[in-house]
Amino acid sequence: MSNYNLEGVEEMAGGDQDFVKVVVQTFLEEIPPDLEGMNQAIIEGNAPQAYQYAHKMKPNFQMFGLGLMPQIKIIEEWSKAGKNEAEVHEAGRIITDKYKKAERELKEDFDL
Repeated sequence: MSNYNLEGVEEMAGGDQDFVKVVVQTFLEEIPPDLEGMNQAIIEGNAPQAYQYAHKMKPNFQMFGLGLMPQIKIIEEWSKAGKNEAEVHEAGRIITDKYKKAERELKEDFDL
């Protein structure tokens, strides 16, 4: 089973496979530095910064069907209300692991 789902990307591309590849490449370029920033903010206990990174990545994670909304929500709630602090490190790890699996598969599937 794949760690990503391109339905959202395919729908947006309207069958244009070159466009799909550009969207995939952009995703693979933009997410790693944001992921690193989010994880660093979590380590430092900087909830507002972690929220900014998580919020920025959220539409991409949704578009690629990564199913990470519960983890993003944990980070958002930590930032807004100081809730779920104990779960934040685990949420960051799950987001990172899931992205890395999808990244490997996308690179393979698109010869990147």
